[in-house]
Amino acid sequence: MALPAAAAAAYQSVANMAGASATAAPAAAAPGASFSDFLTGAVKDSINAIGQGEQAATSQVTGKANIVDVVNSVNSAELTLDTVVAVRDKVVAAYQAIMAMPI
Repeated sequence: MALPAAAAAAYQSVANMAGASATAAPAAAAPGASFSDFLTGAVKDSINAIGQGEQAATSQVTGKANIVDVVNSVNSAELTLDTVVAVRDKVVAAYQAIMAMPI
């Protein structure tokens, strides 16, 4: 069962992604853009956010990073991971619902 705080954080992360992509919407709506392209971009963005969090944590261990920047990067990575897990859970639930339908 998901914690309300985790769900709210995941929702906020998605809202931030939607707000950030609102300025890039004309480019995303270009001919030839597909759901597959959108999904690929979202996965790459997620991987980059998590990687930045790891990189910031490593920099802090070596004493090369500001603690505030590290906390922000790690928090962003955590929100991204929560969002990815929430989307995965919804996809699995949708698949199970489809499989339970009679033919």
